[in-house]
Amino acid sequence: MVFEKPSGPSYLMLKPDEATFMDLWHLLFSPVLKNRKFIECSPDTGPREFRQRWLLFISVVVQNILFKSGKSMKKIGDMLELWLNRLSSNGGLIGLFINKLKGKMITPEKSSETFISVVGNLDTRVDLDKSIRNDDVKYKPLLSMMASKFSYENANFVSNSVKNHWHMDFLGLYSFWNDNLKLQSTKAIIVQDKNSKPNLIVVAFRGTQPFDADQWRTNIDISWYEQPDVGKIHHGFMCALGLQNNKEWPKEIEQNGTLNRYYAYYTIREKLKTMLHANEGAKFIVTGHSLGGALAILFASVLILHEETWLLEKLEGVYTFGQPRVGDQKFGKYMKDKLKTYDVRYMRYVYCNDMVPRVPYDDKSLFFKHFGDSLYFNSLYQGQVLEEEPNKNYFSLFWVIPKILNSIWEIIRGFLIPLVKGKDYKDTWFMVVFRVFGLIIPGLPDHLPTDYVNVTRLGSLNKLPDLQIPQDSKAE
Repeated sequence: MVFEKPSGPSYLMLKPDEATFMDLWHLLFSPVLKNRKFIECSPDTGPREFRQRWLLFISVVVQNILFKSGKSMKKIGDMLELWLNRLSSNGGLIGLFINKLKGKMITPEKSSETFISVVGNLDTRVDLDKSIRNDDVKYKPLLSMMASKFSYENANFVSNSVKNHWHMDFLGLYSFWNDNLKLQSTKAIIVQDKNSKPNLIVVAFRGTQPFDADQWRTNIDISWYEQPDVGKIHHGFMCALGLQNNKEWPKEIEQNGTLNRYYAYYTIREKLKTMLHANEGAKFIVTGHSLGGALAILFASVLILHEETWLLEKLEGVYTFGQPRVGDQKFGKYMKDKLKTYDVRYMRYVYCNDMVPRVPYDDKSLFFKHFGDSLYFNSLYQGQVLEEEPNKNYFSLFWVIPKILNSIWEIIRGFLIPLVKGKDYKDTWFMVVFRVFGLIIPGLPDHLPTDYVNVTRLGSLNKLPDLQIPQDSKAE
């Protein structure tokens, strides 16, 4: 990866491809960061405690593993995706075997409306819950989560599902350039709901695809830079959104259409302006699952940074699901104050022991900390509003046994819930496999879309924070 020194006053950049075994050894046992060629940081910056250096060590090692195994991961993912679609298209394992014998095995095209991703095979639901009307408090979170789930799919699948199942307009699937990774790693879909009042435009950023090593490297990289008067922000997430090398966030840029290098923030911002000017009564939602959730809230933060007042008045809310932390305490205070000023509701859903919203965590805020109110749901889909989710550090030994016990319960509940709520809540066999795998890595199945879809349909909240209640300019 190529890094250029940010112009901000404080920064810490990791260059994992330049780290040797001895470099990593010295990092663990020496707090001195000078002459570490794989770490670039401002003079007053650097982890002094062992736990902080340990996080850097893990980040560098895992990034190098991902870099070297990227091609293998992609091959495995493509093969798994192919066979999952063959199974579903041929009516299961027995149907696949019979069709194979007859020479009639169905293999859907990867770009077809029937081909679904690995994430899609974990939760195959395409319909919205018809019992939740568009004036229900649950409607926008449900629409947001379903759009976030669809963002993992190909354009034809999304178009067919949005038009024929949701009866809404599909406005496109877009790919965006990442200057840090030097490839098009960021994707988003845009959907318009003309049935709601006011009309809603939904921008859903795609989360991390399970076998995409580059996206995992973005997640694992805990490099950060400080935005003046704003705070410390996750460098990798910002690059995925369109951060410019050595230019921070200029309000306007020239995008290179010849090389098809369009940046997510700038492109989506202009598309929103065009669509909202054409439909002045409309508003928009920004949403995403996992990495997509991080991009959603950071998209709003750059709008605030650029003082895009008109767009912020049109922003109905930011809804994120399983979102990782994106900045430090100073950034958190900045965002809380600004979201309140612009009357933007921010709903961050955290399901049970989901590991992604809980790492990395550092009490001294050298790395990242969540801000705002998390909507925490337990495995019975009961919710409560918290400043910080319980078990805020995933690696806490105190929580190991409770997490394993909960994983056992979720396997059992997966078989019970369709008996109570209907077949629409039946886990796919692929999701059952992941729930069993959760006995080894508790919290991993909790991050998958299935339970986030369920909590937007079945979850109940004990209390709603003020920012989530329609008020004044946001009233409908």
